[in-house]
Amino acid sequence: MVVSLIPNFNRALFDSLAVTLPGVPYVTVMTDLADWPPNFWMERGQDQHLVCGTPRAVAQARALGYAERRIHATSGMILRPDFHKPRIAEPRVERCRHGLDPQQPTGIVMFGGHGSKAMLTIAERLPDTQLILVCGHNETLARKLRAVPAFAARLVLGFTDRIPDFMDLADFFIGKPGPGSLSEAIQRGLPVIVAQNAWTMPQERYNGQWVRENGVGLVIDGFRSVAGAVGVLLPRIDEFRARVARIENRAVHEIPPILARILAESELPGHGAARPGCITGQAAARVATMTGWRS
Repeated sequence: MVVSLIPNFNRALFDSLAVTLPGVPYVTVMTDLADWPPNFWMERGQDQHLVCGTPRAVAQARALGYAERRIHATSGMILRPDFHKPRIAEPRVERCRHGLDPQQPTGIVMFGGHGSKAMLTIAERLPDTQLILVCGHNETLARKLRAVPAFAARLVLGFTDRIPDFMDLADFFIGKPGPGSLSEAIQRGLPVIVAQNAWTMPQERYNGQWVRENGVGLVIDGFRSVAGAVGVLLPRIDEFRARVARIENRAVHEIPPILARILAESELPGHGAARPGCITGQAAARVATMTGWRS
C-alpha cells in the first residue's frame, strides 16, 4: 500500500504505482479541511482511496464520482498523539510558573515553525491582553516581540516541542487559518481568532468558513482589527468554548484501522486476496509506525 499525505502529485504517483505495481492500493490522506479543485488533493477518474476529515471533503469526493467504498470519513485532521493527551490539571499554577497572571484571560499566538511579522502587529494592538507568543525558530522575531511595550504580562517562546502544554495555559488562539493550527487549537479546547483575506493561501480559504459554520471563533479581515475581535470573543468565551467542546477529533485513532482494512481487502500482486479483516503483524506494525498509533 502507498499512502500519500501531500497534494499536487497524487495523479503522477497513482499512475506510476498502477503501472509498476498493479493492484497495490493507493490512499490519499487529506491534511486540509477541503480540496481546492482542480487537481489539488483529488483527481477525477482514479481508483484510489480518499481519507477525508470534514463533511465538505467527503461531498467533494462524491461530486468527483468516487465510489462510497473508496471514501473514508474521519472526525478531523490527523494530529500528533500528544495533542490527545489529558489537559494540564492546574493551568493557573503553570501560568504563575511562567510569569503570567493566573487570573487574566490569555491568548496564544502562533504562526508555524518560524512565526510571522503579523505577530508584531498583534502584540502592538493588544497591549492590555496577556499573550503567549510562539516564534519557533525565528529568534529575530522573538527579540522584537520582547521589545514591544505592553501593560499585560507576556511570554515569548522560541522553538518548543511542548505546544499542547502551552495551549493549555491559554483561553483562546490567534493565528493563521491553517488546518493544522486550527485543529490543534480546537483539540486543546481553544476558541480561535484567524484572519482571512486576499493573501490567504487558496487551499485554506474554506477554513474561515469552517470556523464560522461551527461557531468556534471569529474570522477577521486582518490583524489590525484583532483588538476588536478579542473584545467580542472574551465576553462570549463560554459560548465559544461550549461549541469547541462538541468537536471530538479522533482521526489519529481512526486512520490506522482504515488503512488496515484497505490493505486487508486488497489483492496484493502474486499473493491472491487477503482475508477480509486480516492484517499481517508486519503490515500492522508499519501502519502503526507511520501514524504514531497504538491500539
